[in-house]
Amino acid sequence: MQNVKIDIDRKMDYLSNEAYKGLRTNILFCGSDIKVIAITSCTPNEGKTEISFRLAVSMAEAGKKVMFIDADLRKSVLVGRYKVETSLKGLSHYLSGQESLDSIICTTSAENMQVIFSGQVPPNPAELLGNSRYQSMIAEFREMYDYIIIDTPPLGRVIDAAVIAGQSDGAVLVIESNAISYKFAQKIVEQLEKSNCRILGAVLNKVEHKDKGIYGKYYGKYYGQY
Repeated sequence: MQNVKIDIDRKMDYLSNEAYKGLRTNILFCGSDIKVIAITSCTPNEGKTEISFRLAVSMAEAGKKVMFIDADLRKSVLVGRYKVETSLKGLSHYLSGQESLDSIICTTSAENMQVIFSGQVPPNPAELLGNSRYQSMIAEFREMYDYIIIDTPPLGRVIDAAVIAGQSDGAVLVIESNAISYKFAQKIVEQLEKSNCRILGAVLNKVEHKDKGIYGKYYGKYYGQY
């Protein structure tokens, strides 16, 4: 098991912090049978990695035992964004048979939370994510953790997220406000539905508020169920 220092202590404004707590509460009320949750978006840069990671941290802060998996094997931003200081073996190394499962799990400074990074970019991400080693990993984690939060690639670009969703209990779609058309979002929803994964809802991200009151202007996250 690898021990890494992840910069998770960045300050959030009050309303953003409350939005994550609200998202956590909505997930908790989806039921005890919802343990493995895939989070995707329509396109890159909509904020799915930040939201999925912060959701995992929020779950851990609430006393849940959480595994966060960076399954964006094509273009992960997690290592750079959270200033991980060391070179790590990750999910691609395990799925390709190069490493054991225990050797890619990272402990963090967040109590109750462990992380698996994406690892080296492989030539065949979708095939790896659909193989038996991935299925065995998820089955094992179901016995070990209260929640498994999986950051997946944008579904509007590649099929990886649908492959992951097909082996998850639920999926959450992150949508950037005023950036994605209704028709495009509906197309992504239809792709998720074809994977037979329950769609838990959507997070509308980067919502600009012009209220100049006590909290001023901020960008929030709002959760809505389908």
